[in-house]
Amino acid sequence: MRELLRMATAGSVDDGKSTLIGRLLLDTGSLPTDHLAAVDGPDGPDLAALSDGLRAEREQGITIDVAYRFFSTAARNYVLADTPGHVRYTRNMVTGASNAHLAMLLVDVRAGVLDQTRRHARIATLLGVPHLVAAVNKMDLVDFDRGAFDRVRAELHDVAERLGVPLLVVPVAAKHGDNVAVRSARTPWWDGPTLLEHLDAVDVPPPGEGGLRLPVQWVSRPVAGARRSYAGRLAAGTLRAGDEVVVLPSGARTRVTALDALDEERETALAPLSVSVQLADDLDVGRGDVLTAPEDPPVVTRELRAQLCWMGEEPLRPGQRLLLKHTTRTARAQVTALHDRLDPATLADVTSPERLELNDIGTVTVRTAVDLVVDAYTRNRDTGAFVLVDEHTHATVAAGVVREAVPRAGAGRPAEGAEGVARWTPSRAARPHRGAAVWLVGAAPEVLREAEAALLAAGRPAYALDPGNVRAGLAEDLGDGPAERAELVRRSGHVARLLADAGLVALVAAGSAAEARAAARPAGEAGLTAVVVTAPGGPDAPSGAPGVADVLAALALAEEA
Repeated sequence: MRELLRMATAGSVDDGKSTLIGRLLLDTGSLPTDHLAAVDGPDGPDLAALSDGLRAEREQGITIDVAYRFFSTAARNYVLADTPGHVRYTRNMVTGASNAHLAMLLVDVRAGVLDQTRRHARIATLLGVPHLVAAVNKMDLVDFDRGAFDRVRAELHDVAERLGVPLLVVPVAAKHGDNVAVRSARTPWWDGPTLLEHLDAVDVPPPGEGGLRLPVQWVSRPVAGARRSYAGRLAAGTLRAGDEVVVLPSGARTRVTALDALDEERETALAPLSVSVQLADDLDVGRGDVLTAPEDPPVVTRELRAQLCWMGEEPLRPGQRLLLKHTTRTARAQVTALHDRLDPATLADVTSPERLELNDIGTVTVRTAVDLVVDAYTRNRDTGAFVLVDEHTHATVAAGVVREAVPRAGAGRPAEGAEGVARWTPSRAARPHRGAAVWLVGAAPEVLREAEAALLAAGRPAYALDPGNVRAGLAEDLGDGPAERAELVRRSGHVARLLADAGLVALVAAGSAAEARAAARPAGEAGLTAVVVTAPGGPDAPSGAPGVADVLAALALAEEA
């Protein structure tokens, strides 16, 4: 099987990306005769027209959409995405580079490095493209002057150094083919490889690398009475019949009993093959769940620190609610914080921005209403990437990559039960612990999660009502006014009472001691344990931010009383 290299062009408008692609197609003999005849002119073929397929592109002389082209050399096959250079169509560059092994950055030798050049280079590194090569184009227009090339090469190396990536810079004249596929006699001072020689030598990661990741896309039972099959595309790893797998986010363990690649019977499947599998146990597995290897699990989370390329016409502001699409799962989400924004002129980060505008790149915190099964993007480009969608217009407004995920306490680790599934359904009389509603005044969300983890470790069923998740789901229709805040507290209190009545310790955040006591009162009146923790020393101490030890101590005191 021949090796495949996926690559994408990058750079500013009018740098000659489409012409260079046409030259690669022509010089590798990858052009059908009728295509070449259609763009032939008195001065030779119009190479840019070979990839600019839209009428608007030919009329304006720019690339708008992503054009995919295929060519081959003696060494390997190529899939090349010609992406737009115009700032308005930056979002399309994100699409073209999302699964590329290499980004080819073009620069007009006369113009040098521009803001859009830097932005595209940053997007390529943001998307984890492992290789970056730069072509300084239109050398024929400066008479192949070495000084002009060295000046632009120094600018490109400065960009690469700031981004922390290696970079080869090649002088080319795409219109005439100099140093593209054939070494040019007009650059005797260049002793490096031609562009195509470098492309043929780039290392491509073998398929199937990494731990098993199979996001479930479809559940089917084609024949009545037959076992269910779970279909999806392998995002990483290999899978065989007989392999033990873990279903996340539930944490249930089982084995693969049958494997079908749809086109033929296979004993082994490796990424990125689409497969359908059958499992040994009847588990509750649905779209959005992920089958993984037990020894190499991803993170189950509801909180992500991520980098976004914002594509919306309207700016992104903290608190904005959107839909998040990750692998095969769609979840309601909220962008709770903007941490920084990239300055394309300097490649420096501007901290604490008020908003992200169209084409801005920034770091954010995102909270979701349901569990996601994620990896850091540097580990897996499929399970570490997501898009944000406007829930009203259904327009894709951002592409994001996961930099860090906060594991949700207790997620993905079920207690042993039938078929490995966590089951905790004793009768009310048989419950080993009384439930409780615990209100933490002024505590950060991290304290709620740490208290939940401590209670779970001690054998107490517990659940932290994360404020961001409550806002993103239960209270997504509420604003920030006093009346809406009172309704948010009422809803949170009602859920806490239900959880406490089921025998769990419900941990809830509160803004003030007064609102916490008001919300906790109905739980106490219902005969449940209701605790308000305001500061070290117990529920009646002066106002402050309680820690985990204060929560556990206050709960113990309340239950003893």
